[in-house]
Amino acid sequence: MNQSKRWLLLLLLSGTLFAQNNRLNTYNTIGWYNPFVTLKISERIGIHLETQIRRNDWITQWQQLLYRVGINYQLHPHILLRAGYAHAATFVYGELPINVYGKPFNENRLFEMFQMTTKEGPVEFTHRFILEQRFTGKYSSATVQKEDQTVYTNRVRYMVRLLLPFKGKELKDKTGYIAAYDEIMIAFGKNVNANVFDQNRIGAIVGYRFNKAFRLEGGYIQQTLQFGRLVNNKNVFQTNSGIIVNAILALDISKKKTTEQK
Repeated sequence: MNQSKRWLLLLLLSGTLFAQNNRLNTYNTIGWYNPFVTLKISERIGIHLETQIRRNDWITQWQQLLYRVGINYQLHPHILLRAGYAHAATFVYGELPINVYGKPFNENRLFEMFQMTTKEGPVEFTHRFILEQRFTGKYSSATVQKEDQTVYTNRVRYMVRLLLPFKGKELKDKTGYIAAYDEIMIAFGKNVNANVFDQNRIGAIVGYRFNKAFRLEGGYIQQTLQFGRLVNNKNVFQTNSGIIVNAILALDISKKKTTEQK
């Protein structure tokens, strides 16, 4: 079985990986709207900026608001390294809140990323590994109005993404494409309970590359996450499915610098 078939099989089976009987299941309909900006400042170094606007009930209610900033280092034409900081504000939504007291909470995290792209015919594979150090706000009691404790945990993430242009063997300007991905997240550390599975995300996307600097894509996403607490002595699995829209802007300002210096 070649590489393409193996990863396609993984994507098809991922939705059934976490089927269990001794658990509670909740469901939400989500809409994620995400602008990504990359600024290339030299041949190897760049700045990554993103905002992820995650809404529940398509768009009417907050789910989460995330900001992320990082420094890129292009180790090889097919290998990208990134390190940075993210802040996530998680709101109260759905039938069962993630927080035990039904309160919103904040998270600050550091992260390190390794990303590699490969090709097999016209299909581009992206393999992404992320290690996160997470500092999550916690309430000591139901009467506390603001988070007064912080819990430290670690998480490792792995994503595989397949991209296929509608025509040709390379993604070029004024060309559409389809993509599919699967990402699994595993928590670890002394503050993590026995349930190390954190969440899984799968998606299918249709996109269009207008030019080298701008792409727009949208499609379907399903997020399955496990609560870090039990409800009625059962694990809680929340399934959020809906739409995702990404606007991807990549600007090369290193050329402008060179021109101005001349």
